[in-house]
Amino acid sequence: MKIENIQVLRGPNIWSIRRKKLIQMRLDLQELEHKPTNEIAGFYERMKALIPSLYEHRCSPGVPGGFFERVIAGTWMGHVIEHIALEIQTLAGMDTGFGRTRQTKTTGIYNVVFNYIEEKVGVYAAEAAVRIAQALIDGEEYNLEHDIQQMREIRENTRLGPSTGSIVDEAIARDIPWIRLNNQSLIQLGYGKNQVRFRATMTEKTSSIAVDIASNKEETKRLLQEQAIPVAKGMTISSTDQVDEVIRKVGFPLVFKPLDGNHGRGISINVKTREDSIAAYEFAAKISRRVIVERYVTGYDFRVLVIDNKMVAAALRVPAHVKGDGVLTVQQLIDKENTDPRRGYGHENVLTEISVDRDTLDLLEKREYTLESVPPEGETVFLKSTANLSTGGTSVDVTDHVHPDNVFIAERISKIIGLDICGIDIMAENLTEPLTQTGGVILEVNAAPGFRMHVAPSEGLPRNVAGHVIDMLYPAGKSARIPIISVTGTNGKTTTTRLIAHIVKNNGHRVGFTTSDGIYVQNTMLLKGDTTGPVSAEFILKDPTVDFAVLETARGGILRSGLGFGKSDIGVITNIQEDHLGLADIHNLDDLTRVKSVIIDSVKTDGWGILNADNEYCVRIGKRAHCNVAYFSRNEKNPVIKAHCKKGGIACVYENGFITIIKGDWKIRVQRTIAIPLTFGGTVPFMIDNVMAATLATFLCGFKTEDIRISLETFIPSAAQTPGRMNIFDFKEFRFMIDFAHNPDGYIGVREFLKHVDSPQKIGLIAGTGDRRDDDLRELGRLAATMFDHIVIRQENHTRGRTKENIIGLMTEGMMEVNPSQSFEVIGLTNTEAVGYVIGLAQPGAFVTTLSDAVDGAIAIVQSFQEKERDN
Repeated sequence: MKIENIQVLRGPNIWSIRRKKLIQMRLDLQELEHKPTNEIAGFYERMKALIPSLYEHRCSPGVPGGFFERVIAGTWMGHVIEHIALEIQTLAGMDTGFGRTRQTKTTGIYNVVFNYIEEKVGVYAAEAAVRIAQALIDGEEYNLEHDIQQMREIRENTRLGPSTGSIVDEAIARDIPWIRLNNQSLIQLGYGKNQVRFRATMTEKTSSIAVDIASNKEETKRLLQEQAIPVAKGMTISSTDQVDEVIRKVGFPLVFKPLDGNHGRGISINVKTREDSIAAYEFAAKISRRVIVERYVTGYDFRVLVIDNKMVAAALRVPAHVKGDGVLTVQQLIDKENTDPRRGYGHENVLTEISVDRDTLDLLEKREYTLESVPPEGETVFLKSTANLSTGGTSVDVTDHVHPDNVFIAERISKIIGLDICGIDIMAENLTEPLTQTGGVILEVNAAPGFRMHVAPSEGLPRNVAGHVIDMLYPAGKSARIPIISVTGTNGKTTTTRLIAHIVKNNGHRVGFTTSDGIYVQNTMLLKGDTTGPVSAEFILKDPTVDFAVLETARGGILRSGLGFGKSDIGVITNIQEDHLGLADIHNLDDLTRVKSVIIDSVKTDGWGILNADNEYCVRIGKRAHCNVAYFSRNEKNPVIKAHCKKGGIACVYENGFITIIKGDWKIRVQRTIAIPLTFGGTVPFMIDNVMAATLATFLCGFKTEDIRISLETFIPSAAQTPGRMNIFDFKEFRFMIDFAHNPDGYIGVREFLKHVDSPQKIGLIAGTGDRRDDDLRELGRLAATMFDHIVIRQENHTRGRTKENIIGLMTEGMMEVNPSQSFEVIGLTNTEAVGYVIGLAQPGAFVTTLSDAVDGAIAIVQSFQEKERDN
């Protein structure tokens, strides 16, 4: 077996709209294509012994053991690998369950698809599943536990922490989109101008001054003390010389903790001797030069959580511990405790496994114990000096038992320090009575407090504290989204995208849009290049200045990694024609329709899919769409339009020279095509399609027809507004047009325009693209022979696996089929020389056209020739 490729899908895709996180592995089974599992001796028995939990996979029989039945009966290895990849992720603590394995049109090549929780784990699972399957085939021993542990470690290094994850989960539950902005915990919720950001449990609303105060335990203590908040007696020291002074002033027992510490690092508690005090200071000084020393207050460790100045949760925290039974050693008791199914590696479960460290050994030493000591039955042996869950501590929810006076104190503290999310550590006998009566004290105030103890307590009710964060960030009435229009199609999508953006911009919005030539916000190009994939879409959605997104969405990005957004308000498909066939398992128009339909499938249920009623493949998509559908057509009598509008549907048609909106029986004429520059006086049919698609999209967005009309009149086809789309440059004695038509349908559109061009000499400068089928290249030649009097072929770039001679030969074959006497020549000049050469061929009144990417940078080159002519 051979892995040909592994793709990570991160958005709606051809396999699933709802399951955005999928691995797609292209797998060559090689000789195993002819050897199903029932023909591999002992395969089932070895697989069952290695991964017995695969019994739970129901597969097509739909019952536990269903997958095993398939293996016994005989199934192909791609299917087996899919199930192994799913199961080993589950065994590593990431429960997954969706998978698909489909054979491609190439014998022995399969697409193995399965979902993942963490991206890097998914990739690892794909590779490991193939290794495991090969070992099972070969009858070799395999260390499955190694893979499982590796996946756990990768997960812990890449996953969102429990606090960040709980907020993201709550956002997802509320249909709020999110984007991870780095490899840690910086998260964007919402899109464009409606975005908010947070990191762990600090939000963009969190005051930096408040964080500074909370990080300085001495400053925090002083501010609280001044406001009559009970705090522990103590002082701050910065050398061992001050230890005697603090013992004298504060008295034993003591607590030593770093001034700038967190997560319980460097803390020593219940210190009772001078010798231990010096050791405790030195331990804390490793974390922070200055060390807080306080009187050790007996009682229980509580954490109170305040969000947006309201107390939302409280927990009793208990340090990691074991209970003696008079038989087992401390180490054996720890090992036994770690078998608790609630404990896991890192943050994978409610509780974390208990590890042995210096803090553990120090606590045992103070009791005159070692790891080999056997505690008497019933004795509690604490293994950590702090109650942090990350070191194996446990928590008990006590939210409903907090006395109102203590609630008042906690909410006052959050305002005194100024934190929007505030964790308050309290040492007290209980929280059911006022701290002023029990002698309880505030130990610390924490910025970015952990949520895990509240979201998943060891005992008591879980508290949805993340919900309070979302309530604060998105109060009632505040939207997290901006309108998104996604545009795809074989031809016309860039022009349609630009026209929609022009209309939206003219109606007062700050629009961001992506095209095949660059990313724009308003009139400014921010990035140049083909920017029609998911990364470019996210670029716009991350921009905090954008309040409306128009996203050209090409097939390549959908196939590589899915969409860059979860759902759109409007999806537009201009047409589905033959182009790029034979690539990435897309061999015919049915395959291409499946790709393009992702755009419509991802539209909100109350949104709109806008489809070309003159294109049978678009109509197929419309018939099964789950959103509202509107059609456009150059023929108002199109049966699809008539049936659709008879049911009260909305459409846009070209009738009697007008672009017209139809709503049921009503007609709303928007403008004559002769007054719309983009249609070249109504002579270019495919431009009329683009205008109808854009008109319909913006009308359904709620823009007024009179405002749409003005925008249609002011959108001028030019190198500035529609670069590479029928850009015509006037010279003194001839005209030169640049168009990026690169497939048969695009050529046909240009041909329709050229029919209306009165010229004694039509010259075409053309090239092919190597990643097309042989007959696609021949077809370009056939069409060119019907368009031009003289053809110049220049093939320098875009060979994509072919030779220049092969591409030119196929195009020439096509020309000769149509017109054996066609006038043509092949040149091997540079970009500038090629333009100069065809200009030199131009007679008075000639019309020169360069198509596709025959000349890189053609617009700038032609403009430079114009400037030279003016200068002369």
